Amino acid sequence: MRRTILASLCLSVVACSSQLQTRPELASLPNVSFHGSDRVGAGKLEPADIPKLAAGGIGTVIDLRDDSETPDFDEGAAVRAAGMRYQNLPIRGPQDLTAENVRTFDALLRSAGNTPTLIHCVSSNRVGALMALRAGTLQGLSSEAALELGKAWGLASLEPTVREQLAR
Repeated sequence: MRRTILASLCLSVVACSSQLQTRPELASLPNVSFHGSDRVGAGKLEPADIPKLAAGGIGTVIDLRDDSETPDFDEGAAVRAAGMRYQNLPIRGPQDLTAENVRTFDALLRSAGNTPTLIHCVSSNRVGALMALRAGTLQGLSSEAALELGKAWGLASLEPTVREQLAR
């Protein structure tokens, strides 16, 4: 009985993951990456991308950019107007990859629960950095495993900073 339930749960997770990955609305996002059944990473969003997110089943957007990066686009207002939840955690660069911001990021992800959630910045580098730091400092992954996870999410130029923090 337990094996049957476990097998059903595994098939459900795979089916949900496949649904997000096969959504053409999401597949066209910049630097898109799919993680599990309910998480998507991406790069810079444009105003025309917001309806795609809603149509693609996204319920929460976590934006890691500072408002100064998008002076002509109020992403929060656009996301909320499209019926999604919007969260903003400005990560301007290495100086903002702090333990406090990692904990805040973790709280944002936990508050999203199983809601399909898109996490983005400009290139997905900051997304990968926070994912790696979260995995290594809060979830107990080894430094190398956390870095590999971060790279899957888009970690690139922030890798030396993340590597240094994980070594502490």
